[in-house]
Amino acid sequence: MPTLTDRIKHKAREIGFDLVGVAEAGPSQSHARYVDWLTREHYGAMGYLARPDAVARRGDVRELLPEARSVAVVGMNYYTEPTFSLGPSPYEGGGKVARYAWGDDYHAVIADKLKLLVAFIEAEIGHAVSHKICVDTSAVLEREWAVRAGLGWIGKNTMLINPRAGSWLLLGELLLDLALDCDAPFIADQCGTCTRCIQACPTHCILPGRDLDASRCISYLTIESRDDIPSNLQPLMGDWIFGCDVCQAVCPWNRFARPTSEPAFASRNATLDLRELVEMSDEAFRARFAHSAIRRVKREGLVRNAAIVAANRSGQSVDALALDKDLQSG
Repeated sequence: MPTLTDRIKHKAREIGFDLVGVAEAGPSQSHARYVDWLTREHYGAMGYLARPDAVARRGDVRELLPEARSVAVVGMNYYTEPTFSLGPSPYEGGGKVARYAWGDDYHAVIADKLKLLVAFIEAEIGHAVSHKICVDTSAVLEREWAVRAGLGWIGKNTMLINPRAGSWLLLGELLLDLALDCDAPFIADQCGTCTRCIQACPTHCILPGRDLDASRCISYLTIESRDDIPSNLQPLMGDWIFGCDVCQAVCPWNRFARPTSEPAFASRNATLDLRELVEMSDEAFRARFAHSAIRRVKREGLVRNAAIVAANRSGQSVDALALDKDLQSG
């Protein structure tokens, strides 16, 4: 007869998770490395990552749920085929969006599925279970826990890579007050001597030793940063208006990627029309991106990014390509 762990995993796949594994709850094994990364100030303006309380919580998942005994880690494939269509003039066509934001906000998609999994577990054991659902924004070192649950290894670009699915994966964790059967951690480093991600990074933010200077990463610059983007980095953004997929696009392991079967991740925002975006009201922005991860950058951030993309495509600086003047003459 299948064990409770087996039944949980079967249900997780039935719900729509592509990967699922279990690790024993306890202290982080990479917390010291995380603290070292903070010490080197590679987190840019993301000061919330360095707050003492947040740092402490990342040291042990039981800081989030004291009674936690197991961590169920799930992964969802979000790969969809590229659909970029860029026009010849600065504001014609669109700026590119990172693939994870082409469809609905994955935070809500994964959280809703984990709620279904909790309901199943409680029905199986006949009573409520103490739990906590974590999706990206919680103080959890997600990729470490994915490795410990056997889902893959951390690549040189710091992304989790699964040998069968590649790295187009979104992660979630379910902390449980249940002693489940744990999976063997993924030990092998299968990047080998490959350095394609390091060589391809436009801003050279991927450092040796599986380190990342987030303050130079296009994803950080276009999403997390609320400040003006440094002028020396603006030309390196190219057509990226929200996030960046370069290091994943060149990864050889992603030749195994298959299109996602999750309808919520269907492509709707692969590119954003620059002119439409600049002319969009705040109300229209909120309505357009109500169910998208894009909403987190806010309209002001996207307009800032649009100006840089337009400048890059015109061969001019942002200052030379005055936004209002370009629109009036267009």
